[in-house]
Amino acid sequence: MTWNKFLQPNLILEGSILNLTPDIIQQYGLKGLVLDVDETLVPMRVGVASPELKQWVEQIRSFAELCLVSNNLSEARIGGIARSLNLPYYLGAAKPSRRKIRAALQGMNLPVQQVAMVGDRLFTDVLAGNRLGMFTILVEPIVHPDIALRSHPIRNFEVWISEFLGASITPERDKIHKH
Repeated sequence: MTWNKFLQPNLILEGSILNLTPDIIQQYGLKGLVLDVDETLVPMRVGVASPELKQWVEQIRSFAELCLVSNNLSEARIGGIARSLNLPYYLGAAKPSRRKIRAALQGMNLPVQQVAMVGDRLFTDVLAGNRLGMFTILVEPIVHPDIALRSHPIRNFEVWISEFLGASITPERDKIHKH
């Protein structure tokens, strides 16, 4: 697989993970979602799940198994978020390492092709998911209101490098717009 394929998400979701609907999950035949935490589910340094996120998880869990996999090492923060959502979780994943994602997949007991890796980062979430043959979904980061989106140098750099290597941040399939 070439670099551009490793960095190419299958689906780019406009907006946050809250725009990932049961219809989209069913459209792509997904039965499980491995979810990144920081800036995918909650802004960095926020230790609680929003009411909207809790509602989303309750809605989605009827359609797909869910598991959190975070590079973050904070048991108090990530564990607290996971427990508030009643979801299994793995810390210190060191994505793009595949080890903790494999553990999450084993826990779900689903074929890898039926599980999506969902995250806000190309060089961690998308790369790790693609290396395992998962369906990959890139979402826009949820940033703390105090931090402007312009001050997202790492993600902007990742997009630039990915495009330089031939990946397109125009999706391979469709970009989903929430109406």
